[in-house]
Amino acid sequence: MLRLDFNLVLTMINLVVLYLILRKFLFRPLMNIMEQRRTMIADGLQHAEDTKKEAYALKSQYESALGGAKEESTRIIGQAKKDAKAEYDRILDEADQAAGKLIRDARETIDLEKEKTLRDMQSEVAALAVSAAKKMVKQQYGADADQAAYDQFLKEAGDAHDDK
Repeated sequence: MLRLDFNLVLTMINLVVLYLILRKFLFRPLMNIMEQRRTMIADGLQHAEDTKKEAYALKSQYESALGGAKEESTRIIGQAKKDAKAEYDRILDEADQAAGKLIRDARETIDLEKEKTLRDMQSEVAALAVSAAKKMVKQQYGADADQAAYDQFLKEAGDAHDDK
């Protein structure tokens, strides 16, 4: 039969409090940072799109300004189209490279922050496990449990963990 022990209830309360603290001080700031990264990437992509539109507008201006000339204007239009195309390609290449770099940097940053968060959480869980083990040893051997019983418990717990 399942028995609810007072320590189990306290442990559950501790876990709920830990979850709430992590949610407030870890998850929300982390989500805010990720949202800022997304916004920064979206701004970079919007800037690239604006630059592309400017290149199209520049190309249109060249074509309309040189449309009425004769042989000389034909040569000038050809040169302007080449220049506009080269500028357009250069701007698109720069925008693609910048957007790709922003995305790579954001992904790397997110991955690093995710790994750091996981390491932090693992250390917190380990600390909670040690705390719970101390409480269990004190409960099993009384408040005056000697160090040898505690060391024996940790050794057995370590051996069980090494077997996995």
